Amino acid sequence: MKLGFLTAALPGQNLEDVAKWGAESGFEAIEIACWPYEKAARRYAGVTHIDVENLDQAKAKQTRSMLENYGLTISSLAYYPNPLHPDPEHRAAVIAHLKKVIDAAALLEVPVVGTFVGKDKDKTVPQNLELYTQVWPDIVKYAGEREIKIAIENCPMIFSYDEWPGGNNLASSPAIWRKMWEIIPDDNFGLNLDPSHLVLQMIDYERVIREFSDKIFHVHAKDLHIDWEGVYNHGIFSQGMGWQIPRLPGLGDMDWSKFFAALTWSGYDYVVSIEHEDRAFEGDEALVKRGFYLARDMLKPFIH
Repeated sequence: MKLGFLTAALPGQNLEDVAKWGAESGFEAIEIACWPYEKAARRYAGVTHIDVENLDQAKAKQTRSMLENYGLTISSLAYYPNPLHPDPEHRAAVIAHLKKVIDAAALLEVPVVGTFVGKDKDKTVPQNLELYTQVWPDIVKYAGEREIKIAIENCPMIFSYDEWPGGNNLASSPAIWRKMWEIIPDDNFGLNLDPSHLVLQMIDYERVIREFSDKIFHVHAKDLHIDWEGVYNHGIFSQGMGWQIPRLPGLGDMDWSKFFAALTWSGYDYVVSIEHEDRAFEGDEALVKRGFYLARDMLKPFIH
């Protein structure tokens, strides 16, 4: 197992600066943000540390060589849009870019691309599964032909009222995952497991690991604190708004010893990547890095 981090929290640095800092800070892997160059639609999106639009064999070789010189592996290329967006033009644009990220992963010899399934927030789960059936087989096949695994993060993507009522990512719970894989059973289609979103939904993350161990391709290390005063004021039908607080590992409600016990039992032996979305460690680069240091020191004893 290796400890890594997602680069999206360091948008002000280029890839080599991020890699140099990561290597000096004791990380072994890096998960690289690959959004297109555009205004970010939300926090920690819109970050481009590899320009997949213009990546070719020579640039890929140069990138691999640079990271190898720092002793880092690339655990995943990261692009988290909404491929089931209700606007067909937007949907087509993000799928086209996602395929370029898949192509970049093949050029860089990176085995995993992390992304979202997406969702039309105003439609039911069955209606979204109908759209998923139309959209996703082609994407998974495209990745499979290039020997790339698609790892879907299990975030419901409902943090604010513009994502209300259904959230912008379908793949949030065991019942939905089972249906997704029934429709698309391809071996290269699985999870980028983020346990913080299971804490939010009060889903047993140890049981998830036991049941879906063969579908866990990548792991995000992020914590979540449930503010029970917020639950009192807003109720659970607010779907987390007013009471879900993303935290760095060790500062939320996760029991990381139980999580890693389940991971090691399952045979998971890939990268655990810190995803930094903690508002208490935002505002400037030095504070963001302090957050990464805290998470590193919290998780390092479990990495073996």
